[in-house]
This record gives sequence, structure tokens and C-alpha cells, in this order.
Amino acid sequence: MLRAACAIAAKDLRLSLAGAQGLVQTVLLGLLLIFIMSLSREPGEMSPPLAAAAVFWLATAFGQVLVFNHLYGLEEAEGARLGLLLAPCPVQAVWLGKAVAGWVLLFCCQMVFAPAAVAFLGQTVAGSLAVGLGVVAAVDWGLCALGSLLGALAIGRSSRESLLTVILFPLLIPVLLAGIRLLETVISGRGLEAVSAWAGTVGAFDAVFTAAALVLFPFLYTGEE
Repeated sequence: MLRAACAIAAKDLRLSLAGAQGLVQTVLLGLLLIFIMSLSREPGEMSPPLAAAAVFWLATAFGQVLVFNHLYGLEEAEGARLGLLLAPCPVQAVWLGKAVAGWVLLFCCQMVFAPAAVAFLGQTVAGSLAVGLGVVAAVDWGLCALGSLLGALAIGRSSRESLLTVILFPLLIPVLLAGIRLLETVISGRGLEAVSAWAGTVGAFDAVFTAAALVLFPFLYTGEE
């Protein structure tokens, strides 16, 4: 399964980065949200770290919808979904490959969102960069595990963007809140011990939706009852 998932992820990344259309749209949407939020502060005023973290994850959440709509639209546009279903590998390999590809693409977008948030929102990062990257990577996996699962539910529907957004965002609330609090701690330079419960929330969210995806994905992707 892992070999097939890696092949699917490599294929999706190659197609996404070759055209770069989905990635550019995601980056532009995130930058636009960050810029609009920056207009709420006076010139020279520094936004609170909590607000900056919230804006960063808001841009990420909206970007995630575009990323997974794009990834699951690759096979739909070419009529190749049947080929994935007939491949000699577990169907869960499709979920894992899409999740890994989405995780990489989302992280690439965040490498643009982060300096934009620092610049437009007047932030000075006092915490460890390594800890910040670890927090972002852990939260991103929860976002992508769930995004890849629900992306299968929305494929083949003309209103898939709206459907994915309506279902996805309420489920993301716990991990987004945890991501905001953890990233705020990194920006302000405080120790993560004060928000250790939020770190546990991220770990639990990642584990629950990874396990749920492995069980539910075959039914959503194949349309079986």
C-alpha cells in the first residue's frame, strides 16, 4: 500500500507543480486573506500574536479546500478514476497518496503565507523555528487526512467546492483552535508547556481521522453502500 500511495502522491505532485494552476490559486487566496486582515490595524501597529496565528490558519483552511478539490479533480477531468479503482492495491492507497500530496502542497503554500503574515501583520517571531515547523506539520496532517477523506465524498458533483466546505469546516474547528493556540505560543516565545493540552488535541485529531479515513474511504470513493 505504501508503494502505491507514494506513486499516487508523486503523480499528483508532478501534475500539480507542472501546471501550478491549483497551487497559484491557493497562494493568491491566502495572500489576499492575509492582506485584507492586515487592513484592520493602524499603520505601524502590531497585531496580537493570537490574531496573527488565527489569520495564518484561516488562510490555510481555505487553501486546503482548493488543494483537495484540485487533487481529486485530476482524475475526474481525464476520466481516470476507474483506473485507480482497478489498480492492484488497496483503495486506501488513494487516500494516503492524495493526503501526502496535499500535505506537501499545503506546506509549500504556508511557506509563502508565513512571511506574508509576519510582514503584513507586524510580527516578530520569538520562539523556536523548529518547534513552529513541527506544530505546522502536525496540524497540517490532521487537515489533510480529513481533507483527503471528504474530497472523495465531493468528487463527481458540480457543487463539490461548496459541499466540501460545508462539511469540512465544522469538523476542522478542534484542530484549528489547537493550531492557533500552539502557533501563538511559538510566535510569542512562551513555552509549549502552557498549552500542552492543545498539543494532545492535535495528536488525538490526527489519530482519529487517520483511522476513520482508512475505514471509511473505500465506501466514499467507490460509492458502495
